[in-house]
Amino acid sequence: MTHDTATPRQRTEPASSGPVLLVVVSAIIAVVGGFLGSGAVVGTPIAEAAAGALSATATLVAPAGPAFSIWSVIYLGLIAYAVWQALPAQRRSERQRALRVPIAVTMLLNAAWITVVQFGQVLLSVVVIVALLASLAFVFARLIAAQRTTAVDALITDGTVGLYLGWVAIATVANFSAWLASTGVESAATLWAVLVLVVAALVGLFLATVSAGRIAPALSLAWGLGWVAQGRLSGEVLSTTVGWTAVTAAVVVLVGTVAVRVRSR
Repeated sequence: MTHDTATPRQRTEPASSGPVLLVVVSAIIAVVGGFLGSGAVVGTPIAEAAAGALSATATLVAPAGPAFSIWSVIYLGLIAYAVWQALPAQRRSERQRALRVPIAVTMLLNAAWITVVQFGQVLLSVVVIVALLASLAFVFARLIAAQRTTAVDALITDGTVGLYLGWVAIATVANFSAWLASTGVESAATLWAVLVLVVAALVGLFLATVSAGRIAPALSLAWGLGWVAQGRLSGEVLSTTVGWTAVTAAVVVLVGTVAVRVRSR
């Protein structure tokens, strides 16, 4: 009897204020970092920082400028999540208990990435974005394992993390290629660009397979691939081969994700 009465009490015990506040503070830091990275008032726009190593024309796999508007949606989702997880009902959620700290880590890493780019540290930015991608993959794995409670939870938590992960996946490819280019390695060669875009498509299919076809990662990954295509087919740095490879990769990710989702249902 003692065991039976203790278990539900443990499940409904509210989360301590520490992790809850950590998420809120991390979201604020991430948004402030994003504002700094935009260069709207202070700071240097990411495209101009690090001697333009991360600009839309730096490599053949760099997405065109408008692609980065997706950050507005991601930051909005992170703010919504910070509020959501702090609500009384969510403070008792075992799901949120498992997600708070890992999600906070991703927000702090995002701010750290913007900071190191502001200081022109391209190699360090690769290290940070790889850590960010790994952290998001960890959170995504936890999301898959933890059952969603409501449609709102699915939208705010799973939707935000999914968009975040898909975009950072393509951003990691672009960041690594930018670092290689900054060292003088011919990373902008067509063969390299085609290979990394194929890898990006395979990553998208892998995420779809392990998550039974979750849409959010596919949407943001395809968004990034689409803007890579736009930049190569009509931007300043042209490459028909890379452009159509990016188009194909985006279609493969979207169609493959939908197919997995339909099959899983």
